Amino acid sequence: MYRFLLSRQWVILTLVAVLLIPTMIRLGLWQMHRYEERTARNDLVARALDAAPVPAQSLTAPGKKITTRERYRTVTAKGHFDTDREVVVRRRTDSDDNIGYHVLTPFVLNDGKVLLVNRGWIPADGPSQTAFPEVPAPPRGEITVTGRLMPDETTEASGIKDLEGLPDRQIMLINSEQQAERLDAPVLGGYVVLIEPEPKGDTPERIGRPGNEDAALNFAYAVQWWLFAAAVPVGWWFLVRREKRDREAAEDVEPAQPEPAAV
Repeated sequence: MYRFLLSRQWVILTLVAVLLIPTMIRLGLWQMHRYEERTARNDLVARALDAAPVPAQSLTAPGKKITTRERYRTVTAKGHFDTDREVVVRRRTDSDDNIGYHVLTPFVLNDGKVLLVNRGWIPADGPSQTAFPEVPAPPRGEITVTGRLMPDETTEASGIKDLEGLPDRQIMLINSEQQAERLDAPVLGGYVVLIEPEPKGDTPERIGRPGNEDAALNFAYAVQWWLFAAAVPVGWWFLVRREKRDREAAEDVEPAQPEPAAV
């Protein structure tokens, strides 16, 4: 009754179905793993953003690497901005994907150490890409700044190539070790994205809070792959039953008898 399953066509179809099922199950497991990773990162970011502010030097020091648990922590520091040694970071975008610069200003603490402060985004609307752009000045004198702590940027982590031969006071990556050499000063590891004080006239444009990764999408993909895996044997059995019915119907049809020849 099911001898047709031994035909070349059905053997190939069955093998494909057998291979598809574990492949789809594995893809679903991979998407579930991505869902768990993204959920864990979202929880870690949320805890960091909700934590109470602490002094910057309680989490970082010259040469220190910022860990994932310290990333996005709100920190404070007292000192003054050193605009004479300010630089801009090239090829950065705002919330509308317009290309411009991030403004990186050394913040000199009362003990002489330096905290790198990313004051936000400005447009690249100067006369050329080589001239230092016009940058709004920060508050003068001794102040207290509040910001989100970030790890040093590297080419490996960001995908941004650290180009050489750039115009004066322009950089590609925010890296405390590189800035310590340039400034010839003890620079705290990582940098902070400025939250307070707010800029006058809304420039530089402040960098927004990090958003959540779409973990729910990975969960939906996992369920989708598992549904596909469950549908494969169902679809295979449906095709088998249809083939069987078609063959039985063909056998029930008697061949037509030829008409007798006229005398």
